[in-house]
Amino acid sequence: MSERKKLVADAVFEGGGVKGIGLVGAVSYAEEIGYRWVNLAGTSAGAIVAALIAAGYTGRELKEILNHLDYMRLRDTDLLDRVPLLGPLASLIIEKGIYEGDFFLKWMRDLLDRKHVHTFRDLAMQEYKDDPKYRYKLRVIASDISHGRLLALPQDIESYGIAPDDLEVAFAVRMSMSTPFFYEPVRLENKKTREVSYIVDGGVLSNFPIWLFDNEGTIPEWPTLGFKLVEPGEENPIPHAVRGPISLLTALFATMMEAHDARYIKDEHFVRTIPIPTLGVGTAEFDISRERSEALYESGRKTAAKFFTEWDFDSYVAKYRTCTCSPSASSGKEAVGRGLRLRNSAKCV
Repeated sequence: MSERKKLVADAVFEGGGVKGIGLVGAVSYAEEIGYRWVNLAGTSAGAIVAALIAAGYTGRELKEILNHLDYMRLRDTDLLDRVPLLGPLASLIIEKGIYEGDFFLKWMRDLLDRKHVHTFRDLAMQEYKDDPKYRYKLRVIASDISHGRLLALPQDIESYGIAPDDLEVAFAVRMSMSTPFFYEPVRLENKKTREVSYIVDGGVLSNFPIWLFDNEGTIPEWPTLGFKLVEPGEENPIPHAVRGPISLLTALFATMMEAHDARYIKDEHFVRTIPIPTLGVGTAEFDISRERSEALYESGRKTAAKFFTEWDFDSYVAKYRTCTCSPSASSGKEAVGRGLRLRNSAKCV
């Protein structure tokens, strides 16, 4: 396998709110050493990173964008939320979330618009037009809590009577980052049945879907690399201070997300994962200082640098994906002649 081929990969980004700054540091380093991405996926903050990279932004550009973002503006409220004492509670009961999410949606739309990306049609790849699993450069993970269902968008939007091509990218990411209790869930109406579903943060069901681009029984032509946010070790955990209802909700959701630590990832997944230390930064630490933000970004870069000194795709395949194989019926010269790029070089038998 050529060196150039080894620097092609799919990327999957874990969710983690403000901690997503670390993801940007890691992906920036990967791009600097030559990596380019085919398919990208993510949950919540990971969906933001994945969507912007899929649209054409580089890791370095994302760093500049985040440096100029006032995170406190993500805590947008309406008149009900501003009622002293009872406002947030009333908003939680009536609107099912404290913050509106309108600022985020506009911010995301503006960034994607600069790259001329509006719907998933703009992220469709012609070389995979006949393969629904890989047709779109981006996959966004969300959770339909009305039906207890994981959504991998845009493909799964079809069951709601919406064509995947027509789903707005920014709207899909807004679904994925709808942290329960904090942001109002997205109300999604099924165009066929008129039934309304409530869509929230994809991390409720899968915060790190590194398996998303895998095909069982095949040897991948290139790897899927995971970018995971790792919390402080169990031996010295950083406690979540609980002083009132808002901090209680923060601790509740953070615990739910952080419980799925690296211990529970299969070896075959962890060896292809860049575990980024979060340095104690909180998921909802919207008042993060410039110094802590920079330290988190550098944490991602340093971890990525260490990972790539040890990572070897051929060794990974030999240990975890080797089997007795025969050429795929649609591989080799036949596929090249049809102008197709194969996702898998061989099928296992």
